[in-house]
Amino acid sequence: MVTQLDDAKRLAIGEKLADMKAIQNLIISNEQRLMQECPDQDVRERLQNMLEDDRKNMGVLETVIVQYGIQSEPNRTTQNMVQQIEQMMSGNELSFYQKLVQHELLKHGQVMSGLLVHKAAQVVGADIEVAIGPLNTINFENRAHQEQLKGMLELVGVRELTGKDADQGLWARVQDAVAALSGVAGSVVTQNTDKQDMNIQTLIRLDHNKVNTLFTQVGATNDPQKLQEYFGQIYKDLMAHAQAEEEVVYPQVRSFYGNEDTQELYDEQAEMKRMLDQIKAVDPATSKDQFKSMIKQLMDVVGDHIRQEESTMFASIDRNCSTSQKEQMASEFKAAKSRIQQEMASSMR
Repeated sequence: MVTQLDDAKRLAIGEKLADMKAIQNLIISNEQRLMQECPDQDVRERLQNMLEDDRKNMGVLETVIVQYGIQSEPNRTTQNMVQQIEQMMSGNELSFYQKLVQHELLKHGQVMSGLLVHKAAQVVGADIEVAIGPLNTINFENRAHQEQLKGMLELVGVRELTGKDADQGLWARVQDAVAALSGVAGSVVTQNTDKQDMNIQTLIRLDHNKVNTLFTQVGATNDPQKLQEYFGQIYKDLMAHAQAEEEVVYPQVRSFYGNEDTQELYDEQAEMKRMLDQIKAVDPATSKDQFKSMIKQLMDVVGDHIRQEESTMFASIDRNCSTSQKEQMASEFKAAKSRIQQEMASSMR
């Protein structure tokens, strides 16, 4: 019996992440429209700062989705909502203040979605918490943006009603709140190597950390359903990771890492893929001991492979590649993984 690779709970979280990506795109387009319509220079400048943050946050969200390992489409309800809000925001029925209110509601929804994904991850699996860790950056900044929007709404609303500026009491309190949030979130935000500009070693290490967490979860359970769930994610993660490395990373490092060492990495991954397909054919419900034994053998092979990459290959990349080259390789690796995940999802339907 072939092990089922998809798990309903993980697919549901994948759909929620896709919803967040759709809303993030809407937030960016809203801010571009609001800047064009904004009658006040001071509010426009704050919207410009938000837009810059949200463009970077889109890069973080795309990284989270690739690390999570399940490519999904947004829920139909979310897609319809996005279309309705786009029509509303591009029309003339709402005042600028009313459009700003709608934008603040979107930010609130995005904050709650991010928190929901984190809470769901705590229930479903530790490996998901590892994959979505960078989501903290988006959650903190969206919360800070909410506070800024409250102040902006006061300024804009009073100006629309009276033609005069509001007392700055609320805006000052908002600025204090943003400063406090920045202080709390600073270590989280800055540890992500300047948001979307992660280098290739960071992305590969994130993959390694996630699969090691999955192996730990396999070792800690005898529940056949959990074993099947965890292996399904191991299979998809390792297959996508290996293919992306073979398309993007290994060809670029061969010239300075050496033909022999690079070929060893290819050979290790060929063995890993063979073992994955063997395990896939075993049913943990009827052959649990065999299943766990084969996972342990796979873990040993993957562990040796990880140690080689994180020691000698990473060091060789540092010696021979500039910061921009490492970031470019990361972008290509992430794009390749995303495409491979989508192809794998289509082939399993």
